[in-house]
Amino acid sequence: MSISFTRRKIGEILHDLGELTLGQVAYIAEKQKTSTLRFGELCLQDGLITEDQLYTALADQFNLDFIDLSSFRLDEGVLNLFPADIIYRYSFIPVAVEGDSLVIAVADPLDVLKLDELEILLDRPLIVKLASPSRIQQILKKGDGTSRVLKEVSEDFMLQLVTETEKGEEVLSVEAISADTSPIIKLLNSTIMDALSRRASDIHIETAMEGVIIKYRIDGVLYKATDIIDMHFQGPIISRLKVMSELDISERRIPQDGRFKLRINNKSIDFRVSIMPSAFGEDAVIRILDKESIASDLKGLTLNVLGMSDREMRRFRKMIREPYGMVLVTGPTGSGKTTTLYAALTEIHTGEEKIITIEDPVEYLLKGIVQIPVNEKKGLTFARGLRSILRHDPDKIMVGEIRDPETAQIAVQSALTGHLVFTTVHANNVFDVIGRFIHMGIDPYNFVSCLNCVMAQRLVRKVCPKCKQPVQYSDDFLHESAINPDDCRSVVFYEAKGCEECNNTGYRGRSAIVELLDLTDELRELIVSKAPAAVLKKAAKEAGTLFLRESAVEKVLMGETTIKEINRVTFVE
Repeated sequence: MSISFTRRKIGEILHDLGELTLGQVAYIAEKQKTSTLRFGELCLQDGLITEDQLYTALADQFNLDFIDLSSFRLDEGVLNLFPADIIYRYSFIPVAVEGDSLVIAVADPLDVLKLDELEILLDRPLIVKLASPSRIQQILKKGDGTSRVLKEVSEDFMLQLVTETEKGEEVLSVEAISADTSPIIKLLNSTIMDALSRRASDIHIETAMEGVIIKYRIDGVLYKATDIIDMHFQGPIISRLKVMSELDISERRIPQDGRFKLRINNKSIDFRVSIMPSAFGEDAVIRILDKESIASDLKGLTLNVLGMSDREMRRFRKMIREPYGMVLVTGPTGSGKTTTLYAALTEIHTGEEKIITIEDPVEYLLKGIVQIPVNEKKGLTFARGLRSILRHDPDKIMVGEIRDPETAQIAVQSALTGHLVFTTVHANNVFDVIGRFIHMGIDPYNFVSCLNCVMAQRLVRKVCPKCKQPVQYSDDFLHESAINPDDCRSVVFYEAKGCEECNNTGYRGRSAIVELLDLTDELRELIVSKAPAAVLKKAAKEAGTLFLRESAVEKVLMGETTIKEINRVTFVE
């Protein structure tokens, strides 16, 4: 196929389009003399134009149409015309069918060999349009190509007899998935790719009477990934996982834990695997630890991005800037405790003080902070690591989790002797934490003396902004949810019907709700005198503590989440 274009200079086109002044064109042309980058790339580097503006100019230069893909959605009908993996292999977006021709969007129209090859492969003429590469990659990443590969695989499973082969495959891409000969490897690889594209934190492989069910945990909730797979393949799937995690294939009666690492698109991702015997065989959970993705999510991480209310954030900021004492964050697994502590450390880190953390595992690397991973096999426990940290002249310490009396004792002593200690404990609310420490044998007086604040935290899913719609609730339903209908007559409640943007869940992203207990002298005295929880709650409320349920209802009234979601996460008191 041939592309005709008139070779006007890109700077001239950008000037004619009103994107650059003549002075800017001259400046970039001068800069180009000492650079290996192209004119457009230098403009992008200097922030003079956007990628879309550059590609609009390039489309003019190549005599092609520019297509803005910012709100584009892949058409299921067009996608079904060819195998799912082709769009990944050739990095193009199928836009529409016009007669016999297929309209496609590409980022590089000069790759004529690739376009010719694609035309032969698709067996139809191509109408080429130009789009910016980041928009193309965005659609490929969130498109349903990997889930279509997954669907095709699970359809194959109904028909094929599988023999498992082990290749020790480490580099995983969509091309590798479609080329792979073993349906077992193909299934697991495509499941991992699909889970990553859907922002899943865990993959659950469950064995039931009717077969194998694969589920993803997205934003804290489980979703079914595929149709039920025949029970015959349960053994080979778990065996493949064991081989990848270097576990004992012959052992099927006891739980096993392992880990493996994959390189995907030049990025390393760690996976932790837990195998558990069940009534119908073995179940597996794969925890995805995508450090680079976490790093990009946490770029510019501050308390502002966590979503807690301004009032609580101001109170929490005051606590984390104290010179010594203990800041405790509590909540169940996956409630964002570590992210909150990372945000706190990022905010207070000035480079003038030594900050050391001990974690299991180190989830995200913080610049300028010493981070130590726990290694229990080698004898590096939280308690032993914490003792060594204290000899390392720290000013502020973060202990990933307090699990045993020894760690609790050292953490309390550190807070009493002039260090600021950040830590987490598994408990349901701020008052349970106090009970946990006292049951660990910590002296109540010492504990309350060192404690600056306790914060209980949960994550609620945010209603999808693309598909949210106003809804009306009956007064009875509001009463059941402990919301007074008279207080919210003018409030608009929202729910979402589900769209492509939110994987048809109705929710996208999560936000923190918190219960922050500021330790006043009155509360300290009540805790030392072992006052009942009801008395502590009353005193805390008078001191300004907003409880979890109240914090969650605030989010609903602001239109950020739904009543159903806060009823799932918090108790109606």
